[in-house]
Amino acid sequence: MYKRNAQGWSRHIDFILLDQVCLQLALILGVLLRTKTFAYAVPIYRNLALVMLLTNTVILLTRDTMHNVVSRGNLQELISTLKHTLYVYGVVTLYLFAMQYGDAYSRIAVFLSLIIYLILGYSVRILWKLHLKRHNRDRSKNAMLVVATPDAAEDILTRLSAGPLSNYRIVGVILTEDTKAQEICGYPVVARFKDAADYICKEWIDSVYIEAPLSDDKVVELMDVCTQMAVPTHYHVPNMSRNGVKRFSEKIGGTTVLTTSISYVTPVEMLIKRTGDIIIGLIGSVFAVLVIAIVAPIIKLQSPGPVLFTQERIGKNGKRFKMYKIRSMHMDAEERKQELMADNRVKDGMMFKLDFDPRVIGNEILPDGTRKTGIGEFLRKTSLDEFPQFFCVLKGTMSIIGTRPPTIDEYVKYQYHHRARIAIKPGITGMWQVSGRSEITDFEEIVRLDTEYIANWSMALDIKIFFKTVIITLTGKGAM
Repeated sequence: MYKRNAQGWSRHIDFILLDQVCLQLALILGVLLRTKTFAYAVPIYRNLALVMLLTNTVILLTRDTMHNVVSRGNLQELISTLKHTLYVYGVVTLYLFAMQYGDAYSRIAVFLSLIIYLILGYSVRILWKLHLKRHNRDRSKNAMLVVATPDAAEDILTRLSAGPLSNYRIVGVILTEDTKAQEICGYPVVARFKDAADYICKEWIDSVYIEAPLSDDKVVELMDVCTQMAVPTHYHVPNMSRNGVKRFSEKIGGTTVLTTSISYVTPVEMLIKRTGDIIIGLIGSVFAVLVIAIVAPIIKLQSPGPVLFTQERIGKNGKRFKMYKIRSMHMDAEERKQELMADNRVKDGMMFKLDFDPRVIGNEILPDGTRKTGIGEFLRKTSLDEFPQFFCVLKGTMSIIGTRPPTIDEYVKYQYHHRARIAIKPGITGMWQVSGRSEITDFEEIVRLDTEYIANWSMALDIKIFFKTVIITLTGKGAM
């Protein structure tokens, strides 16, 4: 799923929230210095705090005082902060005068809060910009592949490099025609055009920037394949009218492009989703620690080895990460996987599921043919083995709701349309799990459900899946 660049004031919601905090702190400190009391404990100052909050919000949105805040120099920032402060306190002064509350307030306290707000607001803006510059390292940026004709490649790379590519990093170039060039403008030529789709499918690529004529059928075909893989494409000339995907224009590196994606979310939606992940992740992590403390001695007794199972999985857009589970299998489970492949319920081998897995701790077929289960099967049936994945949610490599992350050996078998499953952060639960979980053994059906989730994503859908997951987990339906 593509995170669309924020538009207008929402691009700087972090600065807006910080400014509101600074304003409230300024009032608290101003009143404390003058009256030795806590502002929120006094009704008249508590009311003033609310007025200041609303006033600041209106001015921030109507005057757009955070416009270009990231690119402003220190002197420009000081002037902008001073203007904004005068706007806010000018309105507040008019309010006090109009309501005839002037005598009820300490004028010195209000004046002190103005000075504190000016100094604090300016300092926080400068420090936050420094933090963003340091934090916004290449590894955290959108990994973008550039596809261009040999004639246009140098020009477009020069333009992109010169523009404000704050959210992107160019990871390579693919030319529409074969040449001997190994790199252009310092960026490596990573593959031949005929291998472009395979390269995008198997590597960590977040989006593809294309500057090539649409009269070339190969270019259109590549864009269609990227759509199958749910990889967003940015086309430099907004001239495309093909149906079936979401399109919108935006600017990248100072150039106007038409972006196509299976779906996109706004920064506010991403903030809400991430906030929910953190809240539920914290609660889940506490339960995970408790579950580990209870089952660890039993696991250690029945199968010596680490309690937590760590495995490298494929995350969003091909980025690898480490996923954690409570170990429910014996230590040689991966080595025994090949000898059990004939019993795999998913016949095309795109996933691995057994009706009765002998690698699970406590699972045993007795001489009379009876199947005996133990702690491992209990953990899997109750989904308790999944709880350490809440640690991954807190780290940001997983989400509560998403698609299940494939293993590396599964991922290498993916066809183009299968890659759409990893267009978003992997999740602990998702559309597939609440639509049948282990009863669904057709991998194409799993892909269809996951793609449907991505294309139709909304907060309401996430909430619906979350509560369905809770019900399914409590009843044990479909677990394996």
